[in-house]
Amino acid sequence: MRRGRLAIGLAALIAVTAIAVTAVMRSRSPAPPADRVTFGPVETAIKELDLLQPSQPKPAEDFTVPTTRGRTFRLSEQRGKIVFINFWATWCPPCREEMPAMERLYERTKHTGVEMLAISVDADPASITPFLGEQPFTFTVGLDPKMSVANTYGVRGLPASFIVDREGNLAAVALGPRAWDSPASQALMGGLGR
Repeated sequence: MRRGRLAIGLAALIAVTAIAVTAVMRSRSPAPPADRVTFGPVETAIKELDLLQPSQPKPAEDFTVPTTRGRTFRLSEQRGKIVFINFWATWCPPCREEMPAMERLYERTKHTGVEMLAISVDADPASITPFLGEQPFTFTVGLDPKMSVANTYGVRGLPASFIVDREGNLAAVALGPRAWDSPASQALMGGLGR
């Protein structure tokens, strides 16, 4: 009987040791070298710009907003283009600071099928006129004084930017300001344009 207990104890010890050795070996398996992981231009730009990217393709919500030029802008009419949507307000210093960089990005990429829309959420649309008078922006400025489009997109802070690909899917989101005139921004637009 004593031999039986000893055999059972020894078998249990061997089993526990085997499990422990296996666990240690798995945890020490070398990770693939970082230099072997390659990203395309879009993924690299998204990482560099610290953007959020949906894990699954997600259609961007359609909307229509009036523009400062007396027209309307409807997202679904832009299908086939990359659409850069930025929510901003005149009372938001980071918004005002990033808009010249947005203009430079737009000037560099508009010939490739990029459309840019800066949607003001100022409660009084007349308050943006002096600011726009100081800035020679060529991109479209939309008006959302009741924040209906901003709420549809879940905007909780400004500035907030949403990039929609040619198929109408949300490609990337930026919460907070970015250096939109950077090489990474141009690479992102160029990569989405392919």
